[in-house]
Amino acid sequence: MATTRTAQTTWQGSLQEGSGSVELQSSGVGTFDVSWPSRAESANGKTSPEELIAAAHSSCFSMALSAALSKAGTPPTTLETSAEVELTPGTGITGIKLTVVGTVDGISEEQFVEAATGAKEGCPVSQALAGTTITLDASLKA
Repeated sequence: MATTRTAQTTWQGSLQEGSGSVELQSSGVGTFDVSWPSRAESANGKTSPEELIAAAHSSCFSMALSAALSKAGTPPTTLETSAEVELTPGTGITGIKLTVVGTVDGISEEQFVEAATGAKEGCPVSQALAGTTITLDASLKA
């Protein structure tokens, strides 16, 4: 069954001087301030579309990797995933770097990297962002 999630942004003013807020309506977990300076310069306590994409991508990838590892009989103890979304003003999003460090019993580094690569390609957020270069660094925790 399909699900739909909703967020709403209210923006006031010009791009450079204006600001807005994005409300995560489906979950109701919060409303977050956004502005162009927080997007293109320093966050200064505000979020950006790129940070929200990073949150979506890192969580989706973690779920996809957990599912793949569990299906293979080696469920993870822990997956620590970060996503870095790079914005070049005037160009757009120019790349996303996923980094994952896993604690997984009974699996080799090679098997983990293979599972992570498959999760990167199969994650619905990765698929939605297919027009962007997405790189991956995967390793097991020593």
